[in-house]
Amino acid sequence: MSGQVHQRELDDQGPLPKRTRVDSSELDAPQPNPAAEQEQNPFDENLLPPSHALLGLPKKEYPDGVLRIMENDVGISEYIARDVPKIDGIIKQRPVLLTTTSNVCSLFYRFTDFLVFEVDLDGNEIHLKDIGPPDASAVYGQKKIKDAPSTDVPMDGVESTAPAPSTPAPEPTADPQPPPAPAPAPAEPIWPDSFTDRLQPYFAPDKLDALKKMYLEGPEPPFVSDSGWGGRKPKTDADGEDPIPSKQTRTALHQLVRELFAGKLDTETDTTDPGASADAGARIVVRWNKQRGARASRGTHKPPGSNTNTSPQSSSSRGNFPPYIHFTLQKTNRDTQDALAHLARTLHVPARDLAVAGTKDKRGVTVQRVSLKRGNKDVMDVWRLANAMHRPGRTLEDALGARGERGVRVADLTYRRAGLELGNLKGNAFVITLRCALDSVDTLARAMASLRQHGFVNYYGMQRFGTASIPTHSIGRALLRGDWHAAVSMILRERPGEHPDVVRARRAWLVEGDLDKALEAMPRRVVAERCILESYKKQRGETRNAFGALQTIPKNLRLMYVHAYQSYLWNAIVSERIRMYGADKPVVGDLVFDTDEPAKADEDGAEPIAVVGPEGDIAAASVPAEKTAKDKKPRRKREWKAKEPHRVKTLTAEDVDKYTIFDVVMPLPGRDVAYPGGQLGERYKEFVRADGLDPDNWVRKQKEYTMGGSYRKILHLPSSLSYSILRYTDPDVPLAQADEDKLLGFDPPAVVEDGRFMALQVKLTLGTAAYATMALREVTKAETSSHYQTALTAASEDQKFKGGVEDIEELEADVDADADVVKEFES
Repeated sequence: MSGQVHQRELDDQGPLPKRTRVDSSELDAPQPNPAAEQEQNPFDENLLPPSHALLGLPKKEYPDGVLRIMENDVGISEYIARDVPKIDGIIKQRPVLLTTTSNVCSLFYRFTDFLVFEVDLDGNEIHLKDIGPPDASAVYGQKKIKDAPSTDVPMDGVESTAPAPSTPAPEPTADPQPPPAPAPAPAEPIWPDSFTDRLQPYFAPDKLDALKKMYLEGPEPPFVSDSGWGGRKPKTDADGEDPIPSKQTRTALHQLVRELFAGKLDTETDTTDPGASADAGARIVVRWNKQRGARASRGTHKPPGSNTNTSPQSSSSRGNFPPYIHFTLQKTNRDTQDALAHLARTLHVPARDLAVAGTKDKRGVTVQRVSLKRGNKDVMDVWRLANAMHRPGRTLEDALGARGERGVRVADLTYRRAGLELGNLKGNAFVITLRCALDSVDTLARAMASLRQHGFVNYYGMQRFGTASIPTHSIGRALLRGDWHAAVSMILRERPGEHPDVVRARRAWLVEGDLDKALEAMPRRVVAERCILESYKKQRGETRNAFGALQTIPKNLRLMYVHAYQSYLWNAIVSERIRMYGADKPVVGDLVFDTDEPAKADEDGAEPIAVVGPEGDIAAASVPAEKTAKDKKPRRKREWKAKEPHRVKTLTAEDVDKYTIFDVVMPLPGRDVAYPGGQLGERYKEFVRADGLDPDNWVRKQKEYTMGGSYRKILHLPSSLSYSILRYTDPDVPLAQADEDKLLGFDPPAVVEDGRFMALQVKLTLGTAAYATMALREVTKAETSSHYQTALTAASEDQKFKGGVEDIEELEADVDADADVVKEFES
């Protein structure tokens, strides 16, 4: 006798929306054949927006048929200090082999070469301070976290914008805390041996192992990191070998599962097997209870069936604490959303209960604060789960003696009365190491002086537009034009350099038309493509409802495409402005925020307020006056975003001298923004019209694609900047240290005074929405596209000394080849 275990399939996006109705004109329209198009023309210049022709770029030849997106293809072309010579810098180094060239700076070879520390609204840099478990004083009074001497050693040379230590920023007032209580006893195992003993009569050994694995993983299976190429296997059901013939035995199994797992797991009789006779009985299916599984998993994580109210920290006492837990997160080589998804599964909470003030780079080590809507968890629960202390045999020494699992470390937990929201930060501090062969220290000094005094062009960086040969801004243009089939075609299109699993999945659909094979091969980390294919599967292979398929993609990912198109237009017009008028002073027709006149209500009674647009840009919005007076909660949530509403004005000859170039803003297109005056404004509209869009109409039938628009300053000035020159020989030796490694007691970076190579370590603090890669671009004058950076990586001289090896004769054969690749890109 055995029971059947149905493991729940990973579903990051929740239930799919209902099928979207389309009109008959769309259904009757002839549909494109993307596979045939790709076979006829593997490289299609139409992948770039028509406005690309207005950039004035020479026609490029791509013999291998691969479209390579470079900086000038997305409007990035200008520098502030053009008179300062270039210092070739590898902004995104790739792990490839190696040769020689001079004047190359290597960034990101080690993840510690790119450190990011969030700067909160009070100007304090966020660092890991205590990775140990919170004790009673931390749990109930926050005394330990607030008063204990800091174990964090600031990065030398990074200038903090925080107040002096004599005037610390006041801590937010928390609700009154109850007196200290005894620390909770260690939790019992989640799956005690008694579970196995009592379930063995009903399950075959492999089915019992599957049930145990399903329960220990929780309602959501563990996330498979995208740091490798592993994708989740297709869902499989563990069929029991024999049905259970006795109704009395089946009833006993139902009761036993309810007793042991306290309602977290649900059982039902499987009557869908057409081959089972009435005399043979029926199988029992065990799965997570959809109503109680996730909720129950948020408790104390004691064994099911035990009395959860016997602990001194029962759920009733936990209700006296503030509703949020804040903690510091350090992540290594993980996207912010990827790290939060991992934490959600680890803590057994919905991903929506976690919030951050801003997203951070993937390739590097980043530190930021995270808020958790805690439910009935306390800080000890969160720490224990985050450090996997529930695993059998796991000790405190294990948790505190090695780096956090999957590149994630949680520290410094405390209670707060409110959660974080996007924009709740002042900026980010960076410690960036570029491994260089500098020909002139004077050139470096001039570049740094210019960056400190004149700033850099505040472009949206290349990561905004994706790293593949299919530009994300072109997909965004298709969405804004309502060309749903074109958007789907570009998302599903083959692209070079992908993992074989992804290539096999794309070709299975595009060439073979085999939807099941494509879904089986497509890794779950390839989110947009899987969503579209799964939508087609639900529609039984019907592909005419392209809009409905697109709607199954998570909203934030769909809007990422649209924001990429807005960013492309912004970059292009800012470059036009600098080419026309320079970057030293404002001119007539420029836009600036109007700080002279108080904000007034619009004629229709709407009160304009300032909100934060994509990645911190200032967006214009309006809210009805009657709602402003009544709806107090949303109004309070917005107070941090802007003290006063932002209006813009067009500069005239009379007031142009009242402002500096750092006051000039450029709009991201939308219905609520104004265009610059004069020739530049007309040029802006020319770009929009060239792409088949109306510059004066950004309202869409699909409301999520109605762009309100926002403003962004065209130049950005670092609030602090310093640099130093180090020497090294082995590129594998770290030259900076992450907070976690300091607290774990790892050896600090060792600088070799007589090293063969030089490294430039830059420490700077930028405001929100500014790209550090664009600041470094101003210093190095180097192309930041992934294609060019890959070529520079191959030509990096220090690669010959990996591990201290200096016998390089066999490596020098590739010198000429790598140099030719770099020259090809430069031309």
